[in-house]
Amino acid sequence: MAIRIPPLSAPNSVEAAILRRMMPSGEEPIALFRTYARNLPLAEALHGWGSYQLSRRLSLGLRDRELVIDRTCARCGCEYEWGVHIARFADRAGLTTDQITSLTHGSSADPCWTSERDRLLLDTADTLHSTYDIDDALWERLTAEFSSEQILDLLMLCGWYHAISFTARTARLPREAGAPRFDTFRTSDAEADG
Repeated sequence: MAIRIPPLSAPNSVEAAILRRMMPSGEEPIALFRTYARNLPLAEALHGWGSYQLSRRLSLGLRDRELVIDRTCARCGCEYEWGVHIARFADRAGLTTDQITSLTHGSSADPCWTSERDRLLLDTADTLHSTYDIDDALWERLTAEFSSEQILDLLMLCGWYHAISFTARTARLPREAGAPRFDTFRTSDAEADG
């Protein structure tokens, strides 16, 4: 597929300054950020919000955050952003190969999910993706596990990564170097039948 909105390859000094702030020191900006840099006011606004979502200021821990992001991106079919997060954060979030496979192709009922909290995060991401709302039964489970502050962060995180997925997919961004593909974590037919 042809890239629809090509990422900047040679940013000017203003674009380069924004891109430096969007990445850890010494790392080249990813294609998504170089695409957003085509609209500088948008890139500036996204930087502030994205910095919050990926910071310790977020009331959800790294594992919670990555479960929501990975599941949301997988449900949106956004291999680009899913791959960025799997490559960068899966190990730090303590995700096993079975859990990454389940996040990508399975459900919260898969045996790799032994924590009610993990299952709840997946159920929430799935429900928001499918119905754009939380029913009373799921809401009761959420409020038993998470504070209002955490629930607000969870809802916005899920919505934010829908928006990121829409952009990356529609722009037809190519995978980042070293990022896995969905099929890297495909359950074999024998395992699925067994």
